[in-house]
Amino acid sequence: MDLVSSDPRVLRVSIISPAGIGYEGEAEAIVAPAYDGQLGILYGHAPMMVLLGEGELRLRDGGALHRFHVARGFLQVVDNEVSVLAEEVGQVEGEEVPTTGAAH
Repeated sequence: MDLVSSDPRVLRVSIISPAGIGYEGEAEAIVAPAYDGQLGILYGHAPMMVLLGEGELRLRDGGALHRFHVARGFLQVVDNEVSVLAEEVGQVEGEEVPTTGAAH
């Protein structure tokens, strides 16, 4: 899959478990369950590495919201690339939920 985007303000995302690749693509925003709370990531985020907790990882890709259950692992952000390495990765039912312009 070609991860080069025509929109330079997106994150390149890989979600990987021992069972294989759960997701590989782009996102405008990510919310992940860090070990000590929720973590939001947007374009231009500072480089970091965090320990994942267990919970729902959400990413917004265009008009779709993708949701994954992740447990135990690490999340790394470097140069607008987000790598999630988790022992468990599974899609949450109804994973493509249309989003609107409404405020949250």
